[in-house]
Amino acid sequence: MHFRKFTTTLLTLLLVWAFAAALTEVLPAQTSSSSSEDSNPYSNYSGVRIDAAGVVRRDYTLDYGRVNEQYLISARASYSQLPKNVQEKSLIRYLSLNRLEKALIDGNGVVTEEMKYLAGLQRIRYVFYFPESKDIVIAGPAEGWYPGYEGVMMGTTTHRPVCELQDLVVALRAYAPGKEATAVVGCSIDPTEEGNARLQQFQQSFGRYDGPGRREAFVRGLRESLGLQTIRVDGIPASTHAAGVMVAADYRMKQIGIGVESVPRGVRIDTFIANAQPANKNALFRWFFVPDYQSVLLTEDRTGMELIGSGVKLVAEDEVVTATGERIVQKGKIDKASKIFSESFTAEYAKLAQKSLVFAQLRNFVDMLVCAAHIQKEDFYGKAGWSIEFLGNEEKYAVQTFNAPSRVEPVVGSVVRKGVFMAPIGGGVEIEPQTALRSGNAKIEEKEQITKVRNNVKLELQPGQWWWD
Repeated sequence: MHFRKFTTTLLTLLLVWAFAAALTEVLPAQTSSSSSEDSNPYSNYSGVRIDAAGVVRRDYTLDYGRVNEQYLISARASYSQLPKNVQEKSLIRYLSLNRLEKALIDGNGVVTEEMKYLAGLQRIRYVFYFPESKDIVIAGPAEGWYPGYEGVMMGTTTHRPVCELQDLVVALRAYAPGKEATAVVGCSIDPTEEGNARLQQFQQSFGRYDGPGRREAFVRGLRESLGLQTIRVDGIPASTHAAGVMVAADYRMKQIGIGVESVPRGVRIDTFIANAQPANKNALFRWFFVPDYQSVLLTEDRTGMELIGSGVKLVAEDEVVTATGERIVQKGKIDKASKIFSESFTAEYAKLAQKSLVFAQLRNFVDMLVCAAHIQKEDFYGKAGWSIEFLGNEEKYAVQTFNAPSRVEPVVGSVVRKGVFMAPIGGGVEIEPQTALRSGNAKIEEKEQITKVRNNVKLELQPGQWWWD
């Protein structure tokens, strides 16, 4: 089975340096504070807010460790009226996608709470097609939910984000029936060539870096010279929740990498800034998120698929910037600090995603894209006679309802180490999915473990029922 590789260029850092006093110190991060006028705690953008002008800013209001227990108790109580069966924790909860759409149509398009949050599904582990009933089914662990950290709907006991129908719909539309598979799904946050050129000029004209206030002035000058970064979303509409999650994950990764955002307690990540050494002053560093499925298992007839593995890992690639601001990839050259950071981040991804929920949401969206690509490739749509007439129609089920991200301020930090002053700048993010299914990862099951799960599924459902345990 062909596997479309999903790559995420998740961070560009511009490393500039100059001689200064011999000490180790990190300057305070400059962050944007949230206000009651433009901050919505239930925006589900996982720690960022996007205003009407499309400008992305960090919002720390509901971060892990900042939310008190009383808030969580009150939030959980507000969702205590969910039906008992959907609140119960389930190791495997099954959802029939075509039955879900039929329930929506029969209900005149009214989206219930159970539909909106996919009956509490927290990850997609299985995809099945049942020829006898023509059901296309996804399945995975599930439980009840409530608004928790970062405004994300999370499980009542696991605190893992629940999957959202609007994100699944975005993935399904990217690989819709009768449509050519979307080549690129993702986003990029890039400095302009003009901004990079201004930055080179500023570095050359600044002069000495030591002295009272000089370091702060230098960092401020770097930020002002580089200017606002531009955001581009590829393959899916920018005004969707899924696009916002990708941008939020990218932006927060950038902050963690250069030490502007603290790593949550209990998570041990060796940041780039903690290991960076003076190098080419024009060096850029990029990090890519790629799927980390240990394998994709298939039944012999390909009507069943299981995703195995942690879902996401981080890899590194380096660039340089020319005097005119152009970026050139240096193939095969990986900076040691960049490599340490990417490997450390990957090793701790599961722990980080438990506390910084945007990374769990990103992982869920990657799952959705892989599953949607598999459903399209195996033509489950044609076999089931399902055209996603309701969910695939924006006029019938709207998902393009969010502020589209378009710009973001550069994130700048600084450090003095071994007598050298360095100021890494978060300069860009690109997500370039190239392959969602790779034949090297897809394997036919040997012990019929997927077949056994599929054979245990009882499709004895009541009229209007679309999920079951």
